[in-house]
Amino acid sequence: MEDKILEGLAYALPALITGGVAYLILSRFIEQDNNEKKFNALVEKKRESLPIKLQAYERLLLFCERINPSKLLTRINPIGDNTNSYLQLLIANIEQEFEHNLVQQLYVSEDSWKAVLAAKLTIIAKFRKTAETSETAKELREKILVDYSQNENPTQTSIAFLKQEVKKLI
Repeated sequence: MEDKILEGLAYALPALITGGVAYLILSRFIEQDNNEKKFNALVEKKRESLPIKLQAYERLLLFCERINPSKLLTRINPIGDNTNSYLQLLIANIEQEFEHNLVQQLYVSEDSWKAVLAAKLTIIAKFRKTAETSETAKELREKILVDYSQNENPTQTSIAFLKQEVKKLI
């Protein structure tokens, strides 16, 4: 009887070892295959999202160009002589442009969004400060144009930052 048990073990033991090795090899193969599929899916996702991200950066760059004070003031002329009315018109135009591009923050880096937001807020603050010392809308316009021709424009800083971010993506 002992001989039969030993003989059975002699047959079973190699079969168990072979089965265990086969199980390990198959599980590693399946794991590697799953990792490869995940990697390919990630690469495909990045490839598909790149055009959307680039478009978002393009739109934010266009936003910065449109709120550039020299271009904004050239595009929007004062309706009357009232400084406050012209100031509100300029701010409303900036806010409208901003709201139109608000969703782009989903596709750009947080730092890029902060740079664009900072440019917008800086321009509005500068407009308000300049309006306090201006008597007419025409004077406000001239003071802003002179100031931005002499000092650094916050939109240029934002544009440079956005360009750096795009270079990282490409």
